Order: sequence, then C-alpha cells, then structure tokens
Amino acid sequence: MLEISPDKIAHVIIRAREYDSGVNAWAHSGHRKGDGTRTELHEFIAGLNEDEQASLVAVMWIGRDTFGPEDLGEAIETAKAERSSPTEDYLMGEPQLADYLEAGMEALGMSPEEAEDDLQRPV
Repeated sequence: MLEISPDKIAHVIIRAREYDSGVNAWAHSGHRKGDGTRTELHEFIAGLNEDEQASLVAVMWIGRDTFGPEDLGEAIETAKAERSSPTEDYLMGEPQLADYLEAGMEALGMSPEEAEDDLQRPV
C-alpha cells in the first residue's frame, strides 16, 4: 500500500519541474535560477518519513518501468532494504524525476494533473 499522499507526490513533481527549468535556464544564461527550488525540494524530500520516502521511490521506479504497478509492495520493500544514500540525493540525481513520478502515479490509477491542480489552486 502506498504510504504517501498524491498531493505530496504532486508537490515533488511541481518542484522538480521548476528545478529542471532553472537548471536549463542556467545552462543558457550563466545564472543559476534553480538554487532556491533545489534547496526546497531537497528539504521537502528529506522531511518525509521513511515510509513516505520509500513510497516515493517506488512510484518513481514504477514510472520508469523498473517495477510494474502490481509490484508496488515489493518496490516499497526494495526501496527500504536497498537504501544506501539519502533518498533526496538519490531522487534529485534522476534527470527525469518529474516524468517518472507522473507515469508512476498514472500506472497506479492516480491523476497527477488533479493532484497538481489541487496544490496550485488559489486559497
């Protein structure tokens, strides 16, 4: 069973996309726009509990076809057992993190767009 909310996954997707766009802009302009977003994303992932972090990794793995959606439990257990570096470093080292998380959510029957819309709706 997934132990992280769709809203938290969507938050990571949104921030990962912002970070990626800042990194790409830096490559072209010589300015590093993504540093604040990188720090926020890093701290957000680091602040998740172990179960949430393992679930986030599992969703990413499902999105990149390392595991199938029917293997969610195994993916979560593998993420817990094979963790060798901080989860935030591992995930932020994945260049297609946002894409894989979206694909993983969809494979698990969740709507990434709906969760993202909920987070971006004005209060």
